[in-house]
Amino acid sequence: MLLFVLLLVSMLCQIDRILPFILAEAIRTDLGLSDTQLGLVTGIAFAVCYSLMSLPLARFADRGSPRLVLVFCLVVWSAMTSLSGLAASFAVLAITRFGVAFGEAGAVPSGHALIARRVRPQLRGMAIGIFSMGIPLGSMVGFAAGGAVSDAFGWRAAFFGAGAIGGVLALLLFLAAGPTPPRRESAARAEPFFRSSLKLLSSPAFRWLFIGSVIIGFAATPFYAFAAPFLIRTYGYTTAEVGLTFGLLQGLMGIVGTLIGGPWFDRVVRSGSGQVLGPPAILFLIGSLTTTAALFAPEGWLSIALMVPAMLSFSFMLPWAFGAAHLVAGPGRQAQASSLVIIGSGLFGPALGPLMVGIASDTVTAAGISNGLGWALLLVPAASVLTGIAMLIANARIAQFVKGR
Repeated sequence: MLLFVLLLVSMLCQIDRILPFILAEAIRTDLGLSDTQLGLVTGIAFAVCYSLMSLPLARFADRGSPRLVLVFCLVVWSAMTSLSGLAASFAVLAITRFGVAFGEAGAVPSGHALIARRVRPQLRGMAIGIFSMGIPLGSMVGFAAGGAVSDAFGWRAAFFGAGAIGGVLALLLFLAAGPTPPRRESAARAEPFFRSSLKLLSSPAFRWLFIGSVIIGFAATPFYAFAAPFLIRTYGYTTAEVGLTFGLLQGLMGIVGTLIGGPWFDRVVRSGSGQVLGPPAILFLIGSLTTTAALFAPEGWLSIALMVPAMLSFSFMLPWAFGAAHLVAGPGRQAQASSLVIIGSGLFGPALGPLMVGIASDTVTAAGISNGLGWALLLVPAASVLTGIAMLIANARIAQFVKGR
């Protein structure tokens, strides 16, 4: 029951996060925004607060009650999502996105802390995979429902509806989670939280995982922020059509990626080899090639099809990245390790990636070059290549770490 509720929480977290992506064209038209401003709203306005608040909230989750932290965060981000529907200017929309980011910053660390206390280590990869499946499922629902609601009732109604659902889910989570068992591991109490974070980052195994996480942000966030506007402008799709097609494919790839990735990671851990990042690294390299072709495909359906490997790589990586982080961090530091991965993947790439794409798109388009947004989105496959390389290096370092301890 707890994993099911956590899955719902993870789904809603992703829905509230990606709604501005599918609603971008409607918001841009209504509020008169540029692509650069869209990049700011979907990037810096969310990423900075999300990343910087992750570690403090993870500390509360590790040392206190992850149940209460998660309920609090859910209430905050749901309320701010509803307020996003009242935005009448770029500034107000940006402020509400800061609020959503503040609440969502504690979702993954506190969720992982609950899993660490309730699920035995041999099955945590599967449990993290189920929890992580909320990301692609949330993307599917957010894109499909968000696009349909926007076309039928306006983009503001989509924000109001998502926020209302969060209030109901917060009560369900509070009841389903029950009192959290005390933390069994005491190793993390031996040194200050931030000092132990620096110690983790000083480990070559964790450092290369962190570097790979940073680069992932430059691939995933611009991809989701501008895929819908790209398909709408380039191939003439409606918001609902893109939301349904893109959302369903992302959801299916997410289910496949997390359900296969979690148990696969568990098997690798049980083998004792420490080779815990090779498969997702290779998939990122494949996704970089197909995404490049997608940006210049002659037909819309072909472009969407060529984006599928990238969708799969983003979801497939989740249980591997978080599981590897927990493996290196050790008992009692799961939320801390998760928050560091979130900071890596959620700060620099999401803050700068959409902004870089937005500026490049405006610049190329102003120069009279067709498919300006497509050229700007080449950042995605470039970052995917670098992600694959960084994760292959991390794979080797973690194998050395496992064999040497």
